[in-house]
Amino acid sequence: MEIDSLGQPGFPGPLIVSRQYGGNPPAPGDGESGSFGAALSMPRASGGLKASTRFRSFYKLPEKLCRHSDGNFLYYAVVCNIHYLGWAEGRVRLYEYEAKAILKARGINVPIGLLIPGHEQSTPIDSLVPAVAKVQTQRGRRQKLGGVVAVDSVTSALEIVQKMLGREIGGEQVHHVLLEQRIPFEEEYFLGVTYDSLARRPVAVFSDRGGVDIEEAAAFQPDRVHRLVINPCKKFRNYHACDWLCGLGFSGKRLRSLTDIVNRVVSMFFEYDAFLLEINPLARMADDNFVALDCHIDIDEDALSRVPLKHVENLSNRAEGTRRLTEFERRAREIDELDYRGVAGRVVECPGNLGLLIGGGGASLTIFDAVRDCGGRPANYCEIGGNPTVRKVKELTKLLVSQPNVEKLAVIMNVVSNTRADLVARGVIMGIREAGKDPCETIVVFRLPGSGEDECRKLLNYYGIPFSGRELPIDDAAALAVARCNKPVGNAEVSHGHFD
Repeated sequence: MEIDSLGQPGFPGPLIVSRQYGGNPPAPGDGESGSFGAALSMPRASGGLKASTRFRSFYKLPEKLCRHSDGNFLYYAVVCNIHYLGWAEGRVRLYEYEAKAILKARGINVPIGLLIPGHEQSTPIDSLVPAVAKVQTQRGRRQKLGGVVAVDSVTSALEIVQKMLGREIGGEQVHHVLLEQRIPFEEEYFLGVTYDSLARRPVAVFSDRGGVDIEEAAAFQPDRVHRLVINPCKKFRNYHACDWLCGLGFSGKRLRSLTDIVNRVVSMFFEYDAFLLEINPLARMADDNFVALDCHIDIDEDALSRVPLKHVENLSNRAEGTRRLTEFERRAREIDELDYRGVAGRVVECPGNLGLLIGGGGASLTIFDAVRDCGGRPANYCEIGGNPTVRKVKELTKLLVSQPNVEKLAVIMNVVSNTRADLVARGVIMGIREAGKDPCETIVVFRLPGSGEDECRKLLNYYGIPFSGRELPIDDAAALAVARCNKPVGNAEVSHGHFD
């Protein structure tokens, strides 16, 4: 059992850390080494570290992280100037009312509330006031966006709820409002369980700075944020929580109550295959009992078939991350579902003019960053791999180049072994032709060394498209793509991919 407090006050810029699936991560700027298997990462749009220097491919992303005093990146951190294009696939967030239903069923106190609109309106509103009206959204920081409002009468409650329904909070339309009884309390705490990606173990996090963003607490008062690393191979028992909380200064009834809650929360974390289970704030009442005033639960999407959530509606169709899928992204996902073979549909739409078809583990991040560093404006982040079929590549390429803002297409990948370069080339050329465009005029760079590259080279040469292999570094390929996208394509200037 490890008990520790978090050290350094945050990290200046966006940072994501999670599980790494095999292989060695590529060195900064080197797209020729490392394999991340099924790992998927999404690049950031602005600010912070370059994706290629994060040394990891990021899969199933946590919301916030922190930096430990020894320099290792752990659970929570201050994230400044962050704007991610999207989340990686793999997690589903429950709404607050759904998460609280789970807590209540597991014996943790929650306020009396009424979901509007709901299937059953059994609780009269006048019995709740004074109350708090809270929009039900998967976005964070809703209070700062006007999504949490205190009401003191039935009339004001109805007016506020009416205003909340149908409005947008962080780009998500509000369909439900939770009206909860306002509860007086003595203190607020934070309690959460997530994964420590470096220790490869779950970690419980506790702070007496509840009711505020935990990253603020970690930044300005790191000595008040504490963690407990959990051994997943052994059953978590009450004495583990009790020893931890005793070390934090709790005793008597408060210790007994908190010990029971921590034990239940850890058990729920494993039972629901969660990535994150967070109660903030966990309020202490005058009688030293505790009430969960807010709760977030993020569940592994791959575990939805086995977790006990049959009562939750439309769970598998929920948008992930900080925004909903665009129509373009939804169509790309449908293309990926055409065939189980390979991946060709992990797409994020961007407001640029250069279409990107990229891949190769962490190299896709390097390529995306390199294009931006050269002044390019990517129209998308699109990762393929695992030897997708010609049909999938064709349909995806047709979707990319059919966008009205897309002028050119760059195909840049790492050295491939489990993806045939000639099949990718066939799909790309067919997709461009079906979109009514000339492959020679549309493709600015085609760099795909590895399996099947001789056949790929012959096919591209037939259409007048130079093939680039290992002799053309990824950064140079990105620079060449940007240069050609900003002027008429002159493929004759390059022979076999050599970049001057």
